[in-house]
Amino acid sequence: MLLYNVTLIIEEAAEEAWLQWMQAEHIPEVMATGMFVSNRLLKVLDSPNEGVTYCVQYVAQSMEEYDTYQQQFAPALQEELNNRFRDRFVAFRTLMEYVA
Repeated sequence: MLLYNVTLIIEEAAEEAWLQWMQAEHIPEVMATGMFVSNRLLKVLDSPNEGVTYCVQYVAQSMEEYDTYQQQFAPALQEELNNRFRDRFVAFRTLMEYVA
């Protein structure tokens, strides 16, 4: 199993709109791809960064599902994020493997 983690730092002024959009639209759209079996949204409480930091985590059962997501779905979903919140966030993505 794999954990796909998206860490995003959003400007405070855009936080409420971003959070609402993530919960109502973006996360459901990612899950509707069928490439992930679960997700969670976390707020980082002790971030040293300006803005507000969140982590969105998605669990994939295989590398094939993750690769399919990245190739077929991620570009359009990331484009929507960029269009809605351009220049108001910074994001980085990591892929982790469960070891225990």
